Amino acid sequence: MNERLITHLRHVDLAVPDYDKQFRFYTEMWGLEPTITDEGIAFLAAAGSPEQYSVRLRRAAEKRLDLIAFGAATPADVDALAAQLAADGVRLVAEPGKMQTPGGGYGFRFFDNDGRTVEVSADVEVRAHRKVEAGESVPVKLSHVVINSPNPEATVAFYNKHLSFALSDTLMHPRMGEMMWFLRTNTYHHSLAVARGPHVALHHASFELRGIDEYMRGTGRLLRAGVEKVWGPGRHMAGNNTFSYFLDPHGNTIEYTTELEQLDEDNWHPHLYDFSDPMVSDQWGTANPMNEFVAKQSFNDPDRGVFVAPPV
Repeated sequence: MNERLITHLRHVDLAVPDYDKQFRFYTEMWGLEPTITDEGIAFLAAAGSPEQYSVRLRRAAEKRLDLIAFGAATPADVDALAAQLAADGVRLVAEPGKMQTPGGGYGFRFFDNDGRTVEVSADVEVRAHRKVEAGESVPVKLSHVVINSPNPEATVAFYNKHLSFALSDTLMHPRMGEMMWFLRTNTYHHSLAVARGPHVALHHASFELRGIDEYMRGTGRLLRAGVEKVWGPGRHMAGNNTFSYFLDPHGNTIEYTTELEQLDEDNWHPHLYDFSDPMVSDQWGTANPMNEFVAKQSFNDPDRGVFVAPPV
């Protein structure tokens, strides 16, 4: 498929055993707003985003990544994408139809090559959102999601072939080879990235803040509250965005960021960055060094909810 039918990232859905603790963290500490809650399920929105929700939490016996959701422009694009995936042998979870989640819309779900569930939808009702004011250290929107794969080259090829994601940049290490691929579906440097990991899992979910001051205020608020910091604060080379990585109560890595680069796609050429160069990892030089401990924190637990899909 050459035509890009996916427009943007919508939300990430997490299942957790200690739902109450996770809900309190994401609302009282991380800064998301509950829009709809029911017994054991909550839809949490970012204040500045028109998306109905950026995170869905679900009570479950095992921790897992339930799905990653993307948007399409029209129901016709949803149908076209579903038809092409099915023709290519990609297994659909649900055929295109009316969505039952907040905001409704029209969409479908499928399994990627690693067995994680992906959703694509259109015509979802826009949420009444607001301008995040100066000094407010709450997420404006979900910025991007990074996934771990034991076969990342195949995962990158899947998202390129079937969903027309484009490669923005790649990180490599002299001893370990290529380690992370940044993929875009619009002008932002990446909506999705794929990291080489020992198993299928969520690497991290990243949330955009209003600006540098709000990003630093949010980072400081979490540090003062004793939330475990993994890495940061700093500024990456790939994407030129700021980063502060923390662990949520179930050990998922989540990030505060801002100023993710927007590209001129007609003239962009992907870079191969050596992340053993400290400037690549952190242009500011303010973050703790990237080492094996930091890397392992983002390996996360194996995602046991994945479907073992045949190669496509």
